[in-house]
Amino acid sequence: MSEQNNKSEYLVEVNDLKMYFPVKTGFMKTIPLKAVDGVSFTIKPGETLGLVGESGCGKTTVGRTLLRLYKPTGGEFRFNGELVTDKNITPLRKQMQMVFQDPYSSLNPRMTVEDIIGEPLDVHKLYSNRAERREKILHLMELVGLNAEHATRYAHEFSGGQRQRIGIARALAVDPKFIVCDEPVSALDVSIQAQVINMFEELQEKLGVAYLFIAHDLLVVHHISNRIAVMYLGRIVEIADADELNDHPIHPYTLSLLSAVPVPDPRTARKSQRIILEGDVPSPLRMPSGCPFRTRCRYATEQCANECPSLTDRGGGHMVACWNK
Repeated sequence: MSEQNNKSEYLVEVNDLKMYFPVKTGFMKTIPLKAVDGVSFTIKPGETLGLVGESGCGKTTVGRTLLRLYKPTGGEFRFNGELVTDKNITPLRKQMQMVFQDPYSSLNPRMTVEDIIGEPLDVHKLYSNRAERREKILHLMELVGLNAEHATRYAHEFSGGQRQRIGIARALAVDPKFIVCDEPVSALDVSIQAQVINMFEELQEKLGVAYLFIAHDLLVVHHISNRIAVMYLGRIVEIADADELNDHPIHPYTLSLLSAVPVPDPRTARKSQRIILEGDVPSPLRMPSGCPFRTRCRYATEQCANECPSLTDRGGGHMVACWNK
């Protein structure tokens, strides 16, 4: 197995991942809510893949399913060449961690900062004595820009940005190779967002960690990501290098998302045309036939209603799921 692991070019390989939640519709009746429906992507060691899309498209569910916080309905996930299952997830948890969206609810209010960051060290027994434990905790705090005197304080005594730094230090405690960042800056002030994003980049340079960076802000994602995947209603509709996707978007949904990004130059903003999508997002309980985006797409044809397009390479690894673009 170790020889096979060494040959793997990718740290993370996700193939046809599905996550359906049963929803009760009446007495003894349930229908599946298809939160994630056939998602595939890869991430190389030390790479950042940005995952974007509007609220409710399944971004967070992808991240949580990878870390086995949800048991997937179908598909497979390989980490460093090894197939991840319920049986082997526990030893792999040291190598895969998550930074949660809300720094207010993801930290235990009854624990000091030292105990919050030290909890992973306790669980995985990563120290031989109390002195070594404290030394590791103080090193992690320094790594994320927290002072040593903060160690004995509680989470409620900190600002949102500082709380998110505590969460990041906790994720780094076990020296992971892969971190799922679930909208880690969306709950922070704009002035603090840039500091936290820059810290993520600095940590990646120092530690060589790979990120799945989930967000809905395309400017943030473009800044931090090597590649970007665009998600709509549980499916990935486009995936490409960050600059390529920003400069040459192909899928109609990606075009609409990019047209909504604010432009700082007023002259350019006046010339750029906002693409307004018609209609509402369909319910994941009652998905449209064929392409999930067809009910809001100006290019939709009969083929779009009959058959769902798969991701096809349009050159240079630029993958798009669309019949008409």
